[in-house]
Amino acid sequence: MTEPWTPSGPGVLRLPSGRLVRGRGLRKPLPSGPVPTFGVYLLGRTPPETPWQSRWVHWPDFWLPRDASGFQAILREAWERAADERVEFACGGGKGRTGTALACLAVLDGVPADRAVAFVREHYARGAVETPWQRRYVARFTPVPA
Repeated sequence: MTEPWTPSGPGVLRLPSGRLVRGRGLRKPLPSGPVPTFGVYLLGRTPPETPWQSRWVHWPDFWLPRDASGFQAILREAWERAADERVEFACGGGKGRTGTALACLAVLDGVPADRAVAFVREHYARGAVETPWQRRYVARFTPVPA
């Protein structure tokens, strides 16, 4: 088992299950401290290589994931791994796509879809989930059973 994120660390979100995940913007330097063991990168282009395992979700800035079922599979993998690994989600700025993914992760963790954006804005970042269609995506998000 990997030592978890520090709950008060930058960008760390505690889900109702107790799992800790980190959100961040890739345009900022990597925060000091432990590095992820698994990353989910939400970008319109292939992300840079990392020394830890990662997955890429093709997701242009301000929009939605190009492959919704692929996103669901990666989201479930990240949620499962967050039980005992340091998982991070990141996009360019760390708010829109990252906030949307964290809100969907919160739904997967048991937060009602109509409360997930508010949950992420309260516990991760006030400006998370930037566009009306990202908010709508979260409100309509229904996890596919494992």
